[in-house]
Amino acid sequence: MNPKLIQGGHFSDHRGSISYVNDFTFDDIERFYVISNSDENPIRAWQGHKLDSKNFYCIVGSFRIHFVKIDDWENPSKDLPIETILVSESDSKVVHIPAGYANAIESLESNSKLISFSTLPLTKAAEDDVRYESNYWQLSEQ
Repeated sequence: MNPKLIQGGHFSDHRGSISYVNDFTFDDIERFYVISNSDENPIRAWQGHKLDSKNFYCIVGSFRIHFVKIDDWENPSKDLPIETILVSESDSKVVHIPAGYANAIESLESNSKLISFSTLPLTKAAEDDVRYESNYWQLSEQ
């Protein structure tokens, strides 16, 4: 499976607004958490997952979500292509990153918040989590 965008929408009227992603299902979701990077360290990088799929939805501000397809878990190539998707609170979409990838989450504004839906139970998360140095893959200024 490849990473994909699940596009949603936004509706407003005199009562307020609703953001939605109706094509996103919670069938395999085991848990969720909210990410808010500090202003001093706006990039949280690089976490890889052999089994866990991640689904990201921006609830406040904006982020760049960077990801690479891992070729070798013990010694991945430093030349892997980095893909990037921009998410913001005004563009209602879920970014699905399947197992087999490492990701980096970059806040673009102070106090940005990103919700992450995970498919692996917390009891198995520690054995699946593979961390790489924050500069293992160099992010270019975009």
